[in-house]
Amino acid sequence: MSEDDEDRWNRRRRWPFFRGFYPDDFDEVFRQMDEIIQKEFDELTKKVPRTLIRERTLPDGSKVNEWGPFVYGYSVTIGPDGKPQIREFGNVKPEAKFGKPQLNIKEEREPLIDIIPTNGEIRVIAELPGVDKKDIKLHGTERSLTISVDVPQRKYYKEIELPSKVDPKNARSSYKNGVLEVMIKKIEEKHEGQPIQIE
Repeated sequence: MSEDDEDRWNRRRRWPFFRGFYPDDFDEVFRQMDEIIQKEFDELTKKVPRTLIRERTLPDGSKVNEWGPFVYGYSVTIGPDGKPQIREFGNVKPEAKFGKPQLNIKEEREPLIDIIPTNGEIRVIAELPGVDKKDIKLHGTERSLTISVDVPQRKYYKEIELPSKVDPKNARSSYKNGVLEVMIKKIEEKHEGQPIQIE
C-alpha cells in the first residue's frame, strides 16, 4: 500500500466520526461549555463564605483573590456490629437539590472523628491540627459530644451522637500533636418495664 493510499484509508476511517461537524460547530460547542462553566463558577462564588476569600498582592503589585481552604474527606471503619461506618469530614459537603448535585461550603470544618466504644466507656478521637488546647471547647450531654474551635486561623465544629448513654460529668480529655482524645464513662441503661393494666 502506497503512502497516498494509506492516507486516503485513514481519512475514510475517521470521516464517520466527524460527518456533519464543521469548525463553526466546534466553536459553538466550546462557547456553550464556557457559558456552563462560568454559570457554575458564579453559583459557587455565591456559596463560599466571605472569610474563605482573601486578597493577596503579587510581587508585581497586582492583586488576586485566594480561596480556601476547602477540605473534603471520609474515613471508613468497621463497627462493633461488623458493618462499615463511613464518616465525612471537612467543610465541603456534596448534596443534591432538585436532582442536581451541589456543593455546600461552610466556614467551619468538621474534624476527622473516630468513635471507639469499649465495655465501660466511649473514646472519641478527633483530629484538630493547627489549634491550641485553650481554644478547644467541649460540651457533653448523656447522648452527645460537641467539639468546637473558633479562632481566626481555624474553625472546627462537630456534634457527635454517641452510641450509648454516658456520664459527661466524669469525662476525661487530652490534646497532643493536633489530636484530641475524650474518654466518657458509659451509664448502664436499665430497661425495667412497668406493668400496664388493660381497662
